[in-house]
Amino acid sequence: MLAPLQERHDVDVWPGDEAIPRAELLRRVAGKDALICVLSDRIDDEVLDAAGPQLKIVADISVGYDNFDVAALRRHGVIATNTPDVLTEATAELTWALILGTARRVVEGDRLVRAGGWKGWTLDFMLGTELRGKQLGIIGAGRIGRAVAAKAPAFGMTAVFAQRPGTPATATGEPKREAFASSASFDEVLVSSDVISLHVPSTAETRNLIDRKAFARMKRSAFLINTARGAVVDEEALFWALNERLIAGAGLDVYVNEPTIDPRFATYQNVVLAPHLGSATRDTRLAMMNLAAANVLAVLDGQPPLTPIP
Repeated sequence: MLAPLQERHDVDVWPGDEAIPRAELLRRVAGKDALICVLSDRIDDEVLDAAGPQLKIVADISVGYDNFDVAALRRHGVIATNTPDVLTEATAELTWALILGTARRVVEGDRLVRAGGWKGWTLDFMLGTELRGKQLGIIGAGRIGRAVAAKAPAFGMTAVFAQRPGTPATATGEPKREAFASSASFDEVLVSSDVISLHVPSTAETRNLIDRKAFARMKRSAFLINTARGAVVDEEALFWALNERLIAGAGLDVYVNEPTIDPRFATYQNVVLAPHLGSATRDTRLAMMNLAAANVLAVLDGQPPLTPIP
């Protein structure tokens, strides 16, 4: 995926398996014309100053760009890009894996079998929740939210998009009309849905969108699924809801302080924990890296980027 870049430009690649340390990023970005980064790399004035005025583009290998200080990038005149579209289906599939995993207690059962705790089939053993005939509430009607909703009929579920109060008629505000889904107010979706799935970006407006008030409105039999960003959920409120049995469980792929995860999550059998696997397929990650590289090549050639951040 870097071959087209390497054929025409000098490319400095961080070889480590872990995220590049901040000090190393600041050192290595100096004098560079372009930077390809991932969501764990905070791009702000400090990085842009360290790079120098010749920096033309920062390409994020992610659809969400809450790791970018967009205002700082604009002040420095640096183009910012992300990788939308190419990870939509992979993230939608992972969302459904979490829905099925929580509703049918798959991960809990796996742990039991591995520990040698399974004593045999009985009529009332590890009963889960059937999805057919249930309602899937989608909060965030962008590409991924719509892809998740489109798969609901295959499981016999009815999908409903939530209109968040005070939002404009945009992809994350007023949902598009879809043959496979209807829409309702944010509160109506919380109250009536059996599964709530989050697909909004991390912004000041969506921070702690799912708080104590939201959990109190949900069905006691409902599941919360989050493949968006950790900050969308108030984690203390989630612990409260789980302790008070206000919801039936949760499936999480993202966390507030990832990769550090609050150890309390591991104590709940009815919570499925994934290590930010939304786009983690070989095909999708390759497509993301190719798109980031294509954005860099375009800008260095004096052309507009393919997927600029607005």
